[in-house]
Amino acid sequence: MIRPEIDAIFTKPAPDSVMATGRFRGAPRVMRLMPLVSLVWLGWIFGPAVFNIGVPFDHWFWPTVASVPVFLFLYWRGYVCPRHHNVWYALAIGALGAALTPFNPFAETYLIYACAVAAFCTSLRLAIGLMLAMLLLYSLEWAWIGFPWPYLVNALLVGLIVGISGMYQNVVRQRQAELRLSHEEVRRLAASAERERIGRDLHDLLGHTLSMVALKSELAGRLIERDPGAARREIADVERVARDALSQVRSAVSGIRAAALAAELASARLLLEAAGVRMEYWSDGNALPSEVETCLALVLREAVTNIQRHARANRVEVTVIAGTERVVMRVRDDGRGGVNERGNGLNGMRERIVARGGEFAIDSPRGRGTSIEVSLPLPLAKVERVAQKVAPAVVAPLARQAGSHA
Repeated sequence: MIRPEIDAIFTKPAPDSVMATGRFRGAPRVMRLMPLVSLVWLGWIFGPAVFNIGVPFDHWFWPTVASVPVFLFLYWRGYVCPRHHNVWYALAIGALGAALTPFNPFAETYLIYACAVAAFCTSLRLAIGLMLAMLLLYSLEWAWIGFPWPYLVNALLVGLIVGISGMYQNVVRQRQAELRLSHEEVRRLAASAERERIGRDLHDLLGHTLSMVALKSELAGRLIERDPGAARREIADVERVARDALSQVRSAVSGIRAAALAAELASARLLLEAAGVRMEYWSDGNALPSEVETCLALVLREAVTNIQRHARANRVEVTVIAGTERVVMRVRDDGRGGVNERGNGLNGMRERIVARGGEFAIDSPRGRGTSIEVSLPLPLAKVERVAQKVAPAVVAPLARQAGSHA
């Protein structure tokens, strides 16, 4: 039985490792398998068996075979170790390649893998410096041994390409993670501000009303025997005040529901602007039932996330129009299009809409952007106008932007 600490060394990624964070966190399964798939190029290290380079078989074969298990251990640890240890595993792989080079010129393969591991160092500056230092030292060793230069040039070019590609993907993943954190922080702040607003509104609304109800009820109790007519009038006042309070609570709830979608719109606008995408929004201001608000907010969140991650768009339009029977929301972008309509995110949107008796349509011609249209049925009750009740602090930036593009 393998002891837990030994098992952790060989298999379990550290919480801050490359496999647990950075490039591979939340990535599709194929992407998470890329470190293993890339090992197919390890066969290049046995190049002397194919290319006649004048090196005796026994001179290169056995040292190469002995080096492979060491390389596999170092390579895997480079992806599962804590990020601040990553530099040491990259150096170890580079040193292994340098040690094997006098026996096998194709040990340059290890240098390329070392550049791939170095790309995920804790800082971009460290990654660049480490990669350039390894390439320089390897060039000096190659010149000292006197091997043909074409092999070295090939190794240097491939090492640079692999290293720079890894650094780029690492930076992109880190920025996406920062955007996700920013997005969640906006939602948290919006929810906190909304809770405070709701608390103030309910305190102002119900505090006065309940005090009046208590006072008039007490007065009616005192008058019920001495002056029944006056007592009935007080009870009628209590009923009127209670009905007024109920109407005001309903209006407040309508504003809360509208603010829920407005908060999602504000969060989406911030996320897109952080990614360099301009968002335009227009709505007719009609209040919507809470279940419809929630459904639209979730669909908008998924659509905006897809745009930010995949669309490469410059501009996004969001339109919400509520009629007497249906509400329609459209989300359009000018990105690259060609969206896979069977993707998990789009399937989730479609299922959510269909489950509520709605319709979901997507148009995504390649190179011409993507348009998502969602239509949901509304209850038969009359839809109220509550544009003035939507949380001003949340939707004011959106309203100003919509007005500037009208």
